[in-house]
Amino acid sequence: MTPGRIIFLNGTSSSGKSSIARELLDVLDDGVFFHLAVDSFNAMRTKRALDDEELDKALRRTRMGFHRSVAAMAEVGNDVVVDHVLSEPWRLLDCLSVLPAERVLFVGVHCPPEELTRRERARGDRPVGLAAHQYDLVHRHGDYDLECDTSTATPRECAERIKSFLPHLPRRTAFARLRDRHTAGSAAAG
Repeated sequence: MTPGRIIFLNGTSSSGKSSIARELLDVLDDGVFFHLAVDSFNAMRTKRALDDEELDKALRRTRMGFHRSVAAMAEVGNDVVVDHVLSEPWRLLDCLSVLPAERVLFVGVHCPPEELTRRERARGDRPVGLAAHQYDLVHRHGDYDLECDTSTATPRECAERIKSFLPHLPRRTAFARLRDRHTAGSAAAG
């Protein structure tokens, strides 16, 4: 069985990842794609109040489970659009360890901080300033196959650009390059 393709959208909160993912489900016509969003996994958690330590542990397990769910869906041949915020280094490292690097189209979703703040205020469901806090963290690895700016392109335009790029996925994907870089760094440290 051929593993499914993974379109991995990484960006801050309110950058437009979910909007692009919804558009991708509408424009992609060469397979059956599933939108898996980390926010959807977080929403499945119990609503009981957790202390900070318990919440941190639960969120880490949730994200690790999310990464493995994406891997499992792709492993059995499903095409997946991932909507994630790689704001902690371990999240990227975990994804690099469980996802098939050669099947991942890694897309950086960008938006200027001023627009992110405007969107947070308009949404009203996120703390204002969250995206600004995440801004430098999510893209610090510095390597993508493709990048989109949702302040200059609509979600549909971004989706069409991703669709056009998908058949031309490089043999050495950004995920493969990042995995090699981090594996080499781990070997040198050990």
